[in-house]
Amino acid sequence: MNSTQQWTGRRVLVTGAEGFIGSTLVDLLVAAGAEVRAFVHYKPYAEKGNLAHYFVPGGPVEMVAGDVRDAGRVTDAVEGCDTVFHLAALIGIPYSYDSPGAYVQTNVVGTENVAEACRRHAVRRLVHTSTSEVYGTALTAPIGEDHPLQPQSPYSASKIGADMMALSHRHAFELPVTVVRPFNTYGPRQSARAVIPTILAQLHAGARQIKLGSLTPTRDFTYVTDTAAGFLALADCDRALGEVVNLGTGREIAVGALAEALIAASGREAEVVVDPARLRPAGSEVERLLSDNSRAREWASWRPEVSLEQGLKRTSEWVAENLHLFAADRYQV
Repeated sequence: MNSTQQWTGRRVLVTGAEGFIGSTLVDLLVAAGAEVRAFVHYKPYAEKGNLAHYFVPGGPVEMVAGDVRDAGRVTDAVEGCDTVFHLAALIGIPYSYDSPGAYVQTNVVGTENVAEACRRHAVRRLVHTSTSEVYGTALTAPIGEDHPLQPQSPYSASKIGADMMALSHRHAFELPVTVVRPFNTYGPRQSARAVIPTILAQLHAGARQIKLGSLTPTRDFTYVTDTAAGFLALADCDRALGEVVNLGTGREIAVGALAEALIAASGREAEVVVDPARLRPAGSEVERLLSDNSRAREWASWRPEVSLEQGLKRTSEWVAENLHLFAADRYQV
């Protein structure tokens, strides 16, 4: 079983708390008894997101609206917190080709703001979120944390910069930071910009052709509750201080084979076709990602518990029940 420490009474900040992984992490923290402060991106309109079930008087989650690019707002949010989980980021690879500067501001400058706020308020631990995209196409597999970093998209470059910013605060200021590097996380609440909900939304909308980009790249998919449990385990792992730790299953599957598995999980019938609009620019496609999760297993006693087959079935059921959230006929970046 994954090891979780006692969180009762501990004040915890989660940036990016309304996101796919962030909201799942909030759920686990609340269940573990933590006092959660959720830093969510300010929106000047009424919208019920992934944390809507906590919007009740006297609820277990304190909502703080803001933007990680605003250093003052971040500093106020960090004050009084024992642990900070930094997940806020501008994600999505295709849009990074169009607006790379926005990724630098949110991911690099935002991480500097979080790290500096944690230093100022002497937090016990900052857990910074990276991504397996920083590795680029695997030069050796499985990919260990010492694998070279290859910025094959502006998104991955911004995350490399963010990781280095976080780690620099360990070397320069002795900030107690751990960099968690999840491989491809999937599950309920994920948006259609990711491959698994993209396929499932098309299937459950009745499509007989599933439109995808390249079918040959392989990915290491981890179910979202396993990824979130890894964050909790590493937040209390002293061996991980100042280190990077992968979270992945150690199993890879090609996108084409994944599509066939999802067709089976959904109970639908369809064929897979390549949509040129979904192909990445030449030189930018990451062809292979496969994690070496030895550090997480050995240092934090973490291991994934949900198999790919179980996870795909659960995710398929969730997408079918929430099809109104997806525009299955439109490519979402």
